[in-house]
Amino acid sequence: MTQIADYPTLRRPEAFTQDGLGWVPWAPPVPEDALTDAQREGLVEPGRATSPYFRLLARDPEALRARTLTDLDIFHNENGGIPRWERELSAAAASRVNGCVFCASVHARAATRLSGRGDDVQRLLDEGTGARVDERWDAITDASAALTATPSAFDARHVERLRAAGIDDAGIVDQLSGAAFFNWANRLMLSLGEPEVV
Repeated sequence: MTQIADYPTLRRPEAFTQDGLGWVPWAPPVPEDALTDAQREGLVEPGRATSPYFRLLARDPEALRARTLTDLDIFHNENGGIPRWERELSAAAASRVNGCVFCASVHARAATRLSGRGDDVQRLLDEGTGARVDERWDAITDASAALTATPSAFDARHVERLRAAGIDDAGIVDQLSGAAFFNWANRLMLSLGEPEVV
């Protein structure tokens, strides 16, 4: 039987933040020195072996590899579409809606670093996706929020609003991919462990 961990003295974050956070699993991850070749291949990037989250997902290396390659393609393939910081904004907005403090911190920090708009990003974290910034920002966060809350709530009005904000079809796919992927990834992470202040 798998032992489920409890952390009664864990320093849990009290609010959404752009600070770096740790993450602790409720089920035991594969120890770093016990990763098989297949599990290391599933990590895609060797540095992910230090993460308890990725070592936990390494229990299914084929699924982890597919997950990681999808993630990297969404956020690092900048051949057309929207800039990476707006993809990160989509992920941060989805994470804010889902209440995934860890993922929101990672993607908010990336959006700030890549855009230089730290105050706007912090407003998203503090006030939620209803915070109004500018038309393009609001179109992205509103579309991300609709897709995250209930996918069928995202409709043609969101597409038209994204287009009116100057985003072409490739950019809309990028925006949707960032939000949809993190809608799924948040729910996985939230079911496997919790963030900690480090």
